[in-house]
Amino acid sequence: MKAIIQDRYGSPDVLRLEDIDRPTPGDDDVLVEVYAAGVEQGVAHLMTGLPYLVRLAFGLRAPRGRVRGRELAGRVEAVGKNVTRFRPGDEVFGMGEGTFAAYACARERKLARKPANLTFEQAAAVTISATTALLGIHDIGQVKPGQQVLVTGAGGGVGTFAVQLAKASGAEVTGVCGTAKAELVRSIGADHVIDYTREDFTNGGRRYDVIFDLAGNRPVARLRHCLTPHGTLVLGGGEGGGRWLGGMERSLGAILLSPFVGQRLRWLLAGERSEDLERLRELAEAGTITPVIGGTYPLSEAPEALRQLAAGQAHGKLVITVRE
Repeated sequence: MKAIIQDRYGSPDVLRLEDIDRPTPGDDDVLVEVYAAGVEQGVAHLMTGLPYLVRLAFGLRAPRGRVRGRELAGRVEAVGKNVTRFRPGDEVFGMGEGTFAAYACARERKLARKPANLTFEQAAAVTISATTALLGIHDIGQVKPGQQVLVTGAGGGVGTFAVQLAKASGAEVTGVCGTAKAELVRSIGADHVIDYTREDFTNGGRRYDVIFDLAGNRPVARLRHCLTPHGTLVLGGGEGGGRWLGGMERSLGAILLSPFVGQRLRWLLAGERSEDLERLRELAEAGTITPVIGGTYPLSEAPEALRQLAAGQAHGKLVITVRE
């Protein structure tokens, strides 16, 4: 089968399309014929091996898993002997291993049935990004009707879902993004849009009940300045920073500070559970969330999709179309 593989850490240039053997599912695994795969920051970190902390889990000198990709949507090809929720032919979406390939394995607990009203490309765009937004807005942010909510990185893969979820919760939503994405953020429901190239929202006098920070490049002290006295800061992004921690030190510092201030400072570490995917399926089928796809790429052009992601040029989610 065709797959995008890498044998060393580096830029998208280390990726190549190659024929490899089809994976064999374990007893608790589901083998999925991949129709589409989402492109997200986790894939970029595994590709580059940055921050170095990533390598402790995935290989010091080279990635142990050669095939890239984690988000998927497709049809079940085969199931392990312990799998009870799926059978061959079922349409599913979720998180797998090595999803930039014709076939990939996934744990049963990391899959759900594909939303009936979404295409495979749309469903692949939902998995990790929408799960992150769901946890940040609903579970950690606990957004309520009438609250003032600000989302940085509002035009990206997670941000577009976060804006929709906050709006559906009854909040007044402000999205922060660049000029090119401002109209997109308005179109998905943001009440206000701040163009960060023209205005620094941390210098204003407005206060927010919840700030969901996905851009990951502003000091916690500046973000706290924009919170109400008992507001909640959800740190969902840690891009940039040093090569060892990659900005995670900002989130760690916030956790240590939180017990000593009136505001809730939280670091979002997204989980990968079928329960969250089921919640997202219901939200998608109800029309509460709609994936924003900024571009689709054939499997052979996965490196270019990752270049676009790294450049911050993606409007919403980028998706790899594996099966035509």
